[in-house]
Amino acid sequence: MPDELRTEPPRPSPDALLEQVRGETRGRLKIFLGAAPGVGKTYEMLLAGRARRAEGVDVVIGVVETHGRRETQALIEGYETVPRAQVAYRGQSVEEMDLDAVLARRPQLVLVDELAHTNAPGSRHPKRYLDVLELIERGIDVYTTLNIQHVESLNDVVAQITRIRVRETVPDSVIDRADAIEIIDLTPEDLIKRLNEGKVYLPETAKRAVSNYFSPGNLTALRELALRRTAQRVDDQLLSHMQAHAISGPWAAGDRLIVCIDGSPRAASLVRHARRLAAKLRASWTALHIEAPGRARPSEAEKDRLSAAMRLAEQLGGEAVILPGESVPEEVLRYAAAKNVSHIVIGASGAARWRELLFGSVAQALIRDAGDISIHVIPAQEAGSGEGRAGGGGQRFEPGDYLAGLAFVAVAVGIGMLLHLFLDVRNIALVFLMAVLASAVTAGLWPALFTSVIGALAFNFFFLPPLYTLVIGDPESVLAFVFFLVVALIASNLTARVQRQAAAARQRARTTEDLYLFSRKLAGTGTLDDVLWASAYQIAAMLRVRVVILLPEDGRIAVQAGYPPDDTLDEADIAAAHWAWEHDRPAGRGADTLPGAKRFYLPLRTGRGAIGVIGLDSDRPGALLTPEQQRLFDALADQAAIAIERVQLAADVDKAKLAAEADRLRSALLTSISHDLKTPLAGIMGAAGTLRDYGKAIPEADRSELLGTVVEESERLNRFIANLLDMTRIEAGAMEPNYALLDVGDVVGAALRRAEGITRGHAIELSLEPNLPMLRLDPVLFDQVLFNLVDNAAKYAPAGTAIGVHARAAGDIVVLDILDEGPGLPPADLERIFDSFYRVGKGDQVRAGTGLGLAICRGFVEAMGGTITAANRDGRQGAVFTIRMPIPAEARQMKVLP
Repeated sequence: MPDELRTEPPRPSPDALLEQVRGETRGRLKIFLGAAPGVGKTYEMLLAGRARRAEGVDVVIGVVETHGRRETQALIEGYETVPRAQVAYRGQSVEEMDLDAVLARRPQLVLVDELAHTNAPGSRHPKRYLDVLELIERGIDVYTTLNIQHVESLNDVVAQITRIRVRETVPDSVIDRADAIEIIDLTPEDLIKRLNEGKVYLPETAKRAVSNYFSPGNLTALRELALRRTAQRVDDQLLSHMQAHAISGPWAAGDRLIVCIDGSPRAASLVRHARRLAAKLRASWTALHIEAPGRARPSEAEKDRLSAAMRLAEQLGGEAVILPGESVPEEVLRYAAAKNVSHIVIGASGAARWRELLFGSVAQALIRDAGDISIHVIPAQEAGSGEGRAGGGGQRFEPGDYLAGLAFVAVAVGIGMLLHLFLDVRNIALVFLMAVLASAVTAGLWPALFTSVIGALAFNFFFLPPLYTLVIGDPESVLAFVFFLVVALIASNLTARVQRQAAAARQRARTTEDLYLFSRKLAGTGTLDDVLWASAYQIAAMLRVRVVILLPEDGRIAVQAGYPPDDTLDEADIAAAHWAWEHDRPAGRGADTLPGAKRFYLPLRTGRGAIGVIGLDSDRPGALLTPEQQRLFDALADQAAIAIERVQLAADVDKAKLAAEADRLRSALLTSISHDLKTPLAGIMGAAGTLRDYGKAIPEADRSELLGTVVEESERLNRFIANLLDMTRIEAGAMEPNYALLDVGDVVGAALRRAEGITRGHAIELSLEPNLPMLRLDPVLFDQVLFNLVDNAAKYAPAGTAIGVHARAAGDIVVLDILDEGPGLPPADLERIFDSFYRVGKGDQVRAGTGLGLAICRGFVEAMGGTITAANRDGRQGAVFTIRMPIPAEARQMKVLP
């Protein structure tokens, strides 16, 4: 390792430490993993549970399926078993693990069989693994069982091996959270023997299983899958342990390989060689590129080759990683130490020997400092032509940069001639040094080195005696010349490097600022259209491409936004977009699938999967995105996807709230129908039945009273139904008032005449201000508003009290007050009384009604442009409802006419 890497104290990985802390605050999960049913996973789990009980651990059974096996049933004896919950499903009672009972019991360890089990509808979680996750989050340890065919990522592989598609799967993230995985292994011969002996399935079922699923070849393949998946998890745990404890490694418990590539022509060959080597070693591998600001900027051809090599690495099953770094060898070794890498593949340098001696070689630096890591240097003949470094490339020859250097030297000569009259010759050297620095800042390293040499020669020619020759006669002048040349070379090198680092830092700062502003913009958008437009514009502006965004619509993918606006896709593009959406992989231009499309389509992903597709297009030939642009696109696309998902989730929440409100209203309506509507129906039916059965024997006065009851209850029932219909119209937004200029006194008089039957036991106090202006109202709606308010006052005010109707003008509005002398309104209910089906509690006395009257009043009044409020009367008992209606312009003009 380099000295700075050796002397720097190792530091634990923050991510690994955070994961370790999380593991200490939650329960531990142990999975007994088997290759197939019948290998003894449940049996081993029960044995392990018994061992923990012997250690004094509080162990209970949450759910264990014995499948009638006597050996397994015998192990359950002595355990405390939490009773299962009974869940009704399709007319039958299904037993499921009672999660709430286990949480209430709160043991130290719970045994939960069959992790991939699907719970019956009505359970708290649809899957049993979600029950297990909740248990460990509550600090309870869990032992559980799982077969390898239920692992989500292996579902397709298992289906290909066994020709049976497993429907119940467990996400890999659950397995990755396991603190321990124990393989329960059994040879195919022993498992088939158990099947034939009836220890797994019933004889007929076992016979079919042996001839289909449980063939020796299938079982061998499943065993290998189980062993490989367990080894992968153990390898991840080892890496996390090394990172958490700052162990530099490598620990050769398992092989990891990285291949260092750049934009040279040999990059693809290096990737293929690394893939072959990784296959031989059965190791995971990574294609690594280091972006070193100290190196010259790569050409477009180099960027295209690097992009192609990175895509090839991903296609061959590797991981593509791009990291910034000052020194390529140091960054490669630092990454290798962090990832416990045991092998590094790099191409041999094709540079001349003098160049390697002068500027060094990445391969030689890795060999010198790698320590215990094996370095594989691939010869140029095998890996292809060209250089093979892990970052950067050679600087392109730009004649203008060198001409600019000559110009800087010429300017320095001119300034030196003027200063030579006043300054010593050694001070004039600083002028030439400024020319070298200017060339380094504007053009880079090689033009600066060229300027250094030309400047030194010009300084000698024009200012060191003998003048106008390249001969130096004075020994002091020789020293001045030599030191000037050395300082110029060093300064040009350092200045060029600092300039490139500053340029890279500025570029990263601009990118970071753009991403930050984009994030803030998305956070402030509340509609899907705004999010899509902002995302399309930002991606197009930062990547300089044309963008279309497609989202699912009616089971298909459709264009929802674009920049520049473009919603036309040809058949090839539509096919590529659909393929990218359905398979969650890139397609279209430059991809392996449907490359004939005009655009390159990439899926928009969140943690829940693909939510849409982005199509990119550009007039530039070659690959659309360089590796750097790909990283930038990933950051932009991730933010856009999260914002789109946030808006969609908000819409889903709103829909859920509306659905919940609709359910509440439906429930309230059913309650209203069952109680309030039943009362007038009972009165009508009773009176009508009495008249039918005893009509002739009933005196005329009683008959009239019964007929009056029928009419009165019918009118009340009609009012209830009318209120329900009116509320439906308001909620559906179908309220369109039929306006006309009306006199307030006429409308109030009509409403009071209509309400004579319900106000029979009350005195009406009518107070209308003279010469009230006419109002622009819907006569039917406003009559209903007044009728409902008077009906409400009569319903809650004691008999014999007064109901007041007052109207007055107040500026540009007319105010109507409906007052009663009832018990008044609780302060907390002054606003809620206008909610649908809400009724103020009145102790033990319950008034008939649906709780819709006041809600209808507010809906009708607001539809006509007015407002309605409720309050308690000042200084006396009772409530007052106040309607404020604006005076229309034509009514104000009529009022001022003589």
